[in-house]
Formats: sequence, C-alpha cells, structure tokens
Amino acid sequence: MRYKNQNIAVLGAGLSGTAAALLLRSEGARVTVLDDAEEKNLLKSTIDNLRSQGIRVIGGAAADEDLSSYEMVVLSPGVDPASRLARIFSERKIDMIGELELGWRSCEIPVIAVTGTNGKTTTTELLAQMLNACGQRTIACGNIGKPLSEVAREKNEFDVLTVEVSSFQLETIQTFRPSISLWLNFAPDHLDRYRSVADYRAAKLRIFKNQTVDDVAVINAIERLPAIHARTITFSAYVDQADLRLSEGAIVYENKAALRLSDTKLRGLHNIENLMATLAVGMARGLSFRQMVPPLCAYEPRPHRCEFVREVGGVMYVNDSKATNLDAVEKALRAQTKPVILIAGGKDKGFTFDPLRSLVKGSVKSTVLIGEMAESIKRSWSGVVKSEIANSLADAVERAHALAEPGEVVLFSPGTSSFDMFKSYADRGDEFRALVQTLPPLEP
Repeated sequence: MRYKNQNIAVLGAGLSGTAAALLLRSEGARVTVLDDAEEKNLLKSTIDNLRSQGIRVIGGAAADEDLSSYEMVVLSPGVDPASRLARIFSERKIDMIGELELGWRSCEIPVIAVTGTNGKTTTTELLAQMLNACGQRTIACGNIGKPLSEVAREKNEFDVLTVEVSSFQLETIQTFRPSISLWLNFAPDHLDRYRSVADYRAAKLRIFKNQTVDDVAVINAIERLPAIHARTITFSAYVDQADLRLSEGAIVYENKAALRLSDTKLRGLHNIENLMATLAVGMARGLSFRQMVPPLCAYEPRPHRCEFVREVGGVMYVNDSKATNLDAVEKALRAQTKPVILIAGGKDKGFTFDPLRSLVKGSVKSTVLIGEMAESIKRSWSGVVKSEIANSLADAVERAHALAEPGEVVLFSPGTSSFDMFKSYADRGDEFRALVQTLPPLEP
C-alpha cells in the first residue's frame, strides 16, 4: 500500500477532507484530520465515521497546537494555504499537497479536467452524459459530486474520469496531468481569497502545468493564454477564428454544421460555448458528431442556472442563483430579451460591480439589492439605474413583484456567493423559487 504506516495530516473535515482521509487510511496511513472549527460545529456523522475507521479528529484550538510529526499534509480546497492552520505546517517544511493531487496519484484512469470561471458544472455534466451514452464509461466528479479521492478509493471501472477542477484545487497540484484539459473562460472572482486577479488566473492556469504534446487542451479562442505544450482544439461563439464556431444557428466544424442549436434544450451564448467545448473533448476522445449529438440534445439544464420558475401576470421569474460572479450576471443579462428587474447581491468577495454599469444601463429597468454588498452595488450603479435595498430575499421578491410590469423579467442573478445569508447557492435559489411560487397574480 502506497502510504502504509506513514503519519499524514488532512486539513479540513469537509467533504473533500473526509474523502482524502478515508483514501489514505485505505492505503495504510495513520491519519489525523485537523479542522480549525470547534468539534461541536463539525458534522457528528462525519466525525463518527472517521473515528470508526481509526482516523484521529482534532478540532478548534487544539488543531493549531498539534505538534505531531507528519510525513505529508493534505489540504482540502476549502482551506486557504495562507490560513493559520495551513501555515503552521508549511513553516515546518512538511510536504503539502491538495486533495485533487492525492486522488490523482491513486488513480490509474485518464482524466478530463474542466476549469473556467463559469460553466464548469454544466460542461462537466454534459461531458459525462455524452460519454456514457457513447459507450465511454465515466463519472462527473471533483468539484461536483464525489471528490476525486473518493472515486479513487472506490476503484470502480471507468474508461475516463470527468473532473471539474477549481482554482482552489489547482493551487496545490504537483503531478496532476489531465489527458484532456478544458479552459472555458476567465473572469475576476474569489478576490476574498486571492491578492489579485493575476493570482487567481495563475492558479487556474496550472491546469496546463504538466501536460505534454501527447495531451489535448480544449481552449476558448478569445482567451490569451501562455504557451501550452498540449495539442489545442479551439472554440468560440463570438469569433470565427476557432475550430468550432457559430454560424446560422448551428455549431460548425470545418464549415459543416455539427449541431443545430434549436435541437438542444440549452440557451444563451455561454451555453453554446459549453456545447462546443463538449464536442471538442468528444473529438479528442475519438467520437463522431453522429454519436455525440443525440445525448447532447437530450441534456436537461440543472436548476439555478437561468431557470424559468413561473410567469405571474405576464412577468417571467428567472432563478440564476448559480451566478456567483460578475461574468455570470453579464451572461444572464445578455440572454434576456425583455426589460429586467434585477435582484442582486450577497457576500462581499472583494470586487465591485462597476464593470456592469454600461450593461445594466442598457438592459435593466431597476434593481433590488440584498446582502453584504447591497450598499456597494448601489454606489457602483448610481446614476445608471434606480436601486432599492431589501432586508431579506423575501423582501426583495416582494419589491421586485411590485416593480415589474407585464412583458418584463424578474431575474435573480446575485453576482456573488451566498454565504452571508444562505448555506449555498442552491439553498438561496430554492428559497427564491419557493417565494415566487407564493406570489399572488398582479392586479389588473
């Protein structure tokens, strides 16, 4: 067993940390899970499961004070390498890797790695549905579904793994090498974790770090990327200088229509690019368009992504709670064809909403703002659009309902994360959907 009798610490007792700890234990390691949260604030079922496997769990101040000797430390993606807990080990010069790297080292299966500021989950799911339908066994995992370490421990038979990877996961890779990497797009985000946009971008660019000429990189043609060793396939819904491009309502390859957009259930240029990227990966895996098109046309978009909720008195309500950065809001606004009442706001992630001023001026009738960033957004859009500040999402939905007129759209596209008010973007979107379902019809 690879880690037999090694003392290894795992930082973070969440989903990824638990997966890493169980994988290490299955490979013979003596494992300690450390989390700076007090034990009473950790999931009891998680702690009980870890301890039943012979894994030590230490929480709170005691985690910072642990001076045990470790041969390696595994960092969960949710734990910032600059955090006090992580620094304690890095300053002791102990080898530190991330959960993604750990899972990769225990896998003997080719990996398709999908990154980008937006569209990662949709594209990862598109790929998994398409590949399985075409006879190539895979699972969507990584930043969605099961962590890679859990997939590695289960040792199920797959032909390829389809792995969504975030910048947090890529920060700590060493040997991780996808046979196919996929770069969807890039926009500023996570500035509450990174010192600058350049640092965030550098973390994501590590997806190409270990690829060679034997690998493939599927990249957005409008992105200016550094030299990549892998063979490239390009795509774009915005320019013609790409291997896969948009023409007359179809995705085109070598001047021939590969997929007619009217046959799919996805809308918006951002989703067209997700489809293009999926087709490019299929090509790299040796699939034909004839094989790939039917499962892509059957794909149903997931909730919270420009999801139509309900029409009330001629007003459409759209749930785009997955929009956790400005680029996602921009794409949601550009996908609308009617005047918009925009509900936005949430946790302060260290950026302003200034870049959306011109778009908001041209497409938004009024805004209702929530969360930590409400006042900041109002200042960013001062003189551009009328803004109201709501004290809760329920209040915001009521205000938007009162403002909207027949033929308009109430779009819930927050533009930042939800953790100041909700457990997750899904929790936030579920509440929006429930609130909209209770709305009375507009008065005539």
